[in-house]
Amino acid sequence: MAVFGVDYSWGRPGVAALKRAGVKFACRYLSHDTSGKNLTRAEAEELSDAGIWVVVVWQNSKTGPLGGRAAGEADARDAARQAESCGMPDGRPIYFAADWDASASQQAAINAYLDGAASVLGRRRVGLYAGYGPMKRAFDAGKTTYGWQTYAWSGGRWDSRAQLQQYLNEQTINGAAVDYDRAMADDYGQWRVGVSPEGDDMPDYVSVGTTTEQRLAPGVWTDVNWETEYSDQHHQHWNQGGSSVLTGSARYSLTVGATVTGVPAGTLVQARVVEVNMDDTGNFEVGPIQDFVSVGDSTNLVYGLAADTVRANHRVRFQLVQHGTADAAVTSGSAKVFFWR
Repeated sequence: MAVFGVDYSWGRPGVAALKRAGVKFACRYLSHDTSGKNLTRAEAEELSDAGIWVVVVWQNSKTGPLGGRAAGEADARDAARQAESCGMPDGRPIYFAADWDASASQQAAINAYLDGAASVLGRRRVGLYAGYGPMKRAFDAGKTTYGWQTYAWSGGRWDSRAQLQQYLNEQTINGAAVDYDRAMADDYGQWRVGVSPEGDDMPDYVSVGTTTEQRLAPGVWTDVNWETEYSDQHHQHWNQGGSSVLTGSARYSLTVGATVTGVPAGTLVQARVVEVNMDDTGNFEVGPIQDFVSVGDSTNLVYGLAADTVRANHRVRFQLVQHGTADAAVTSGSAKVFFWR
């Protein structure tokens, strides 16, 4: 489920109004402006104290990225200095705005600008604000790690790699002009003064289930699919009805309960987790295996993994194998995941 946020420049809605509106994060500006557009340390502290995450974007002019690599280097140095003075923790990203309908012929300059920013910040800290075309081209070229896509100039298309989406402009909260945004990933560049998301000790939670019979062929490790979502605020069960319950990187604990039918009494049934490479699902790492013995027509089993870590670009799945001689079935089950980033 997407997380609701806003971005704004000179007007300030105030934290009380933001919280009443259900805002979870605020995207704020860094620039050379001296008339009140920029995020300040006091504002960052006020947002942080209210539990609202902060995201920063550098925009000194709408077409700044056309300045190429040298401009990217200079802007990144200034942006990093301003962000640090506002209390941004080490390692958090900065978005750089390409705030116009950028053509394919302008992409080389944009990419060079992002290269310049990366030479200062490191590629993992570089984000791009743009419409669909330049966003897609920058991601395809490996020039940006974070994406904040606006619906403007996008023709209704969204790049699924963009962690943030700006989907509605010219709204008002408490008399201040704001744009509406949504976070589509757990890590979208957010921070609070002195605190990265991983500094928050409260775990996030996924709860999914199934009541649909699923075939278990003998001797074959089989993914269990989950068609029902009970809780998944951060969109970890990314393909509803599918098998993945968590996307890395994260620390996690997992508990699965399942009912298996059609396995003769005394027959071995095994359970495990696998961490599947998102780019090649045939490439996976195997977690602990737990053994169970069928008690007859219907066997209830509980698999528990107290603590583990899934790497970036991997997804966690739960698998079963039964060692009988004929097909059996999973008839119901539930999976619960606590995870920390």
